[in-house]
This record gives sequence, structure tokens and C-alpha cells, in this order.
Amino acid sequence: MVSVLEEFIQKPLQKSYLLNVGGSAGIIDNFLADHFCTVFSIDIDEAAINKARMSFPKDNLEFQVGDALNLKFDDGSFDVVICSQVYEHVPSAEKMMDEIFRVLVPGGICYFAANNRLMWNEPHYNLPLLSVVPRPLAHLYIKVTGKADHYHELHYSYWGLRKLVKRFVLHDYTRTIIHNPLSYHVDYMVKPESIKAAVGRFIVDELPWLSPGYIWLLEKPGEAPCSDGNSD
Repeated sequence: MVSVLEEFIQKPLQKSYLLNVGGSAGIIDNFLADHFCTVFSIDIDEAAINKARMSFPKDNLEFQVGDALNLKFDDGSFDVVICSQVYEHVPSAEKMMDEIFRVLVPGGICYFAANNRLMWNEPHYNLPLLSVVPRPLAHLYIKVTGKADHYHELHYSYWGLRKLVKRFVLHDYTRTIIHNPLSYHVDYMVKPESIKAAVGRFIVDELPWLSPGYIWLLEKPGEAPCSDGNSD
């Protein structure tokens, strides 16, 4: 995450203000606070926020109970917003993205990490094809398997995600990261010489709509930062 942002953003991270939407217990925020001027982390889970406050007391790190659909910050408050694996959990991903757009400065960046609906295994419940089947069947599937009473998560396809972020300039880092896992410190997930890595490279090159997930930098139109990724 930090290596991608350092490469892409022209402004030094140490002078940048960051908001993490859905920060939960604050583990990532604690790391981000070592690289950014000020980090705000919000989550609707009050217990998680209270735990984060106790676990990671830092002068430049603030945890708040907050709603991603109604951010309590002024327009243009942040240089960077992190939205990592969050969109499927909120009642309206569209409203959340509108709020992120609003609180970013012109030229600001949202680091957007998202799973694809078209994935073999749904990671929240470890059930094959759960996110792919029609919603009524998904509710039955998750109940019959004893995982939950209702399937709350709502994943979008590649095309649905593109539509979701249409207000932004999209810089797709997925392919760059998959082809250079060592450079972006994700080799623990994708071993460069493995069959998994070879399959991943083929998918992001030839069938991006089948990639199980995406790393996108979403730029709010305005004074643009330096770009090293692939822009669409």
C-alpha cells in the first residue's frame, strides 16, 4: 500500500493527510501513521475503535466512530483516502464513493482495493461461488451451510466496479503489482516463480474482468500527482 502510494504521489507522504475508511482495530493505521503527517481512521464498529485507541496511541493518529456514507469532514480535507475491502460491506457503495470524492482535495488519491464478484471462493465465508450465484440462492446457501443467517456482502463485477468509480480518473495498479510482486512487497501472497503467479499474470493481461481482486488508485480530477501506473 505505502510503496504504491509513494511511487504514484508527487507530494511527500510525510506532508499528506490521510483518511482510512473502515479501519477497524487500527493495525494498518498504526503502520500508516509512520509514513503520513496525520492519519484519521473511521469505523462504524465502536468496540473496534475503542480497542484501536487503546492499542495504538500516537500523536498523529486519531480514531473515530464514523459512517462511511456520511463522513464528518469538510470538503477537500484529505490528500489520500484508503478504501480497502470495504465497498461490499456498506449499504450504498455509491454514496460512500461520493463521500470519498467530496473529502479528497483536487488531485487527491483514493487507494481502492476491491474483490470481484466473479471469484471462485468468497473470502468472508470460505464458500465457493457464493458471490456469483443469485442473491436469493446465496442467502439459502449461506444459511444451509451454517455460516450465517443472511448474506449481507454485496460484491460488484469488474464492470460494476468501473461504473462505481466513474467520477474518478482510474489508475489500475493490479497488473503492475502482479508482474512485480517483489517491488511492492506482496511476494508473500504471489510467489514470483509459482504457477499461481503465472496464472495471475495471464488473467490480468488477457482477462482482467476475471481477476479476483483489484488495486486501483482513484484520482479526483484537479491538479494531478505524478503517475507511474496504467491510466484508463
